[in-house]
Amino acid sequence: MDASKFQVIVHTIPDAHVLHLSGELDLSTAEIFRSVAQPLAAGSALPLKLNLRELTYIDSTGIGLIVSLLKTRQSADARLAVQEVPAKIRRLFDTTGLTRFLLVESEPSGGSAGSSASSSTEDSSSQRDLS
Repeated sequence: MDASKFQVIVHTIPDAHVLHLSGELDLSTAEIFRSVAQPLAAGSALPLKLNLRELTYIDSTGIGLIVSLLKTRQSADARLAVQEVPAKIRRLFDTTGLTRFLLVESEPSGGSAGSSASSSTEDSSSQRDLS
């Protein structure tokens, strides 16, 4: 596992858990992401937001993890959103059909613990049920 090529930083703000992903999310780094994201997805009613601004690469394993998070959040009737999706990753989400299941926010949430920020959505009705 090459942890040097991927990092996830969690910021909890009053209205959400924001996970800032950077580097490459692939088979070799998937467990790092899973170990941080899954407990938050399963154990909190706060919205979970993935900020992808610094994500440079994602493979099918990473996409599978996002689908798993979506299912976990939907079964808990809780939100999962993505923010600041790079164009090449957005194209991949579009190609795989994942975009229609994601809530894509047009503005990021605050970046530091305790800070507050509002966010708006491009189309809040675009998140669909995966079941």
